Amino acid sequence: MKTLIIEDEKAALRNLKAAMKEVDAEFEIVGETDSVTGTLEWFAFHPMPDLVFMDIHLADGSAFGIFEQTDITCPIIFTTAYDEYALQAFKVNSIAYLLKPISSSDLQQAIDKLKILGGAVQPAIDFQAVMHALKREESYKTHFLVPVKGDRFVPVGVEQISYFYIDEGAVKAVTQSAEIFDFQQTLDELVEQLNPRQFFRANRQYIIAHKAITGVSLWFGGRMVLQLSPAASEKVIISKARVPAFKEWF
Repeated sequence: MKTLIIEDEKAALRNLKAAMKEVDAEFEIVGETDSVTGTLEWFAFHPMPDLVFMDIHLADGSAFGIFEQTDITCPIIFTTAYDEYALQAFKVNSIAYLLKPISSSDLQQAIDKLKILGGAVQPAIDFQAVMHALKREESYKTHFLVPVKGDRFVPVGVEQISYFYIDEGAVKAVTQSAEIFDFQQTLDELVEQLNPRQFFRANRQYIIAHKAITGVSLWFGGRMVLQLSPAASEKVIISKARVPAFKEWF
């Protein structure tokens, strides 16, 4: 299988090659590029390979710029550090992707899928949808500027926050060090600003960080109770209707 690898990280390239050797799917690496420009030059002077492994973020820009200047008619397996929340657009179009670090089992599944499809080219990618998903991933809040007493503001990093909750109508955030800050945003607004990989809307009163969960207990009626650190002042209960979504997220 004549294969082109488009990857700008040496460690990731070594990892991919190692996985390819373990899978032993008769790969013949016919080229390696690490940039948009280099890839375009490669396609200008070489026949179409049987398969392309393509990283999304290259040395000189997004790999999606390649498709604006050349037609790639062979199957593509994207390799990326983004998880399923940034790659939903790929799933819709049945494009195979591998999350770094790439394991031989992940690669084997992708190759098996390719064999089932008989090497057919996948449906066209909606690159605008993909870019929108990636930009959204990059736009989630990493810090908040929180007002404190007087006219002062303090920066609070999202990674410091264990959970948000409502107390007597006011939104508060509890940090890992048990500090409590008042927030002006509503929980609905915060849900839109926070990365859903890291935070989950447990119920109407709480948004929970994944790292804050120290235990989960079954509760009557098919519900669940979360144990948090720092401990919450009340039981944080996930409704029966939200339990499936919580299990998938966790």
